[in-house]
Amino acid sequence: MEKGIPAKLHILTLTPFYPSDGDEVSGCFIAESLRQLSEFGVLSSVIAVDSIYHARKKASHKSPAEWIRYPQLPGNFGLSSAGKFLGAVLLSRVQQLHRQSPVHVIHAHAALPCGQAAAFISHRLRIPFVVTIHGLDVFNRCFEDGIAAGWRRKASLRVYENARNVICISDKVQQLLTKGMNAKVHSEVVYNGTDPDLFSPGSVPDQPPTILIVGNLLAGKGQELVLRAFDRLKDSHPGLQCRIIGEGADRDRFAALARDLSISGQVHFLGRRSRSGVAEAMRNCTVFVLPSRYEGLGCVYLEAMASGKPVIACRGQGIDEVIDHGTNGWLIPIDGLDELVQGLQVLLGDSNLRAHIGQAARQTILDRLTLSHQARSLMRIYEAAAR
Repeated sequence: MEKGIPAKLHILTLTPFYPSDGDEVSGCFIAESLRQLSEFGVLSSVIAVDSIYHARKKASHKSPAEWIRYPQLPGNFGLSSAGKFLGAVLLSRVQQLHRQSPVHVIHAHAALPCGQAAAFISHRLRIPFVVTIHGLDVFNRCFEDGIAAGWRRKASLRVYENARNVICISDKVQQLLTKGMNAKVHSEVVYNGTDPDLFSPGSVPDQPPTILIVGNLLAGKGQELVLRAFDRLKDSHPGLQCRIIGEGADRDRFAALARDLSISGQVHFLGRRSRSGVAEAMRNCTVFVLPSRYEGLGCVYLEAMASGKPVIACRGQGIDEVIDHGTNGWLIPIDGLDELVQGLQVLLGDSNLRAHIGQAARQTILDRLTLSHQARSLMRIYEAAAR
């Protein structure tokens, strides 16, 4: 170890995204990166947080964490101050952890509330903190305007200005951060990684061609676009199936659309699936599609690519920094129904092209987007912050 860097780093993770008992998927991208860091000798303590307005969560035995609830004024209105409440709740617990084994860096996931809480604790205990931005809503507007959105922006700005490093999951996120800051901020891009052993190619069973969608069932994720494309493809591909993994507020609306389009017999809403269940679905699909309109990066794209599948995503999102159109994936414009239909026609009709793109996609992951790549980048950032 270099001078000034502890022999064994102790990182405290503060996150609202984490697996819990009965839900191993939410926040799995954080839990899996922490498991990889532990293999590199990093000691991790995890405090997962949730508002008192939500049902109490219990720790998962696969992803141990201490779940702590905090008070918050209802809705997005209270988000600008939630981190202050959270910091007050956490301070004595973090002091205790720090006495037991000195914490070298606090890693907060999202500026509000965890980054705000980390800044509060950092100021009092002199522990440096870093914060990761996981999406394109860098300043927590929550798709709103007005006074409350302005408060959230100011609170986010203060977090970024005081962090030792702001970790962005794509260049797109970093550009939005830099453009919106009033002052210089230290930031770096660290792409999420994926597990190429869990998400790996396999022999595809003899089955009809299948489109797979994995993501929360929300309008912004683009499932409706896929259903409308499916409707236009159903006559030329009579055996085509669509499998949709995920839950969300728009499930009933999407199911109703499938009925209206007379495709409900070929569209299967599978609900939430385990990590192994998602990996199996990706191995068995023909094409993975998620034409999301608002995506910082999107771990599911990386997982499908690692599984050797052609992926269709939208331009202008973080994933277009990874996908080279026609080489290791396929890109369409946001809301590009005609382009989606055309892309599906091409990929469904050409098994050699699918295989070529799938092989290139997996190689992209192996070259630079595994959990190991991500963990090494995070270790470098932690070591710099701990000096």
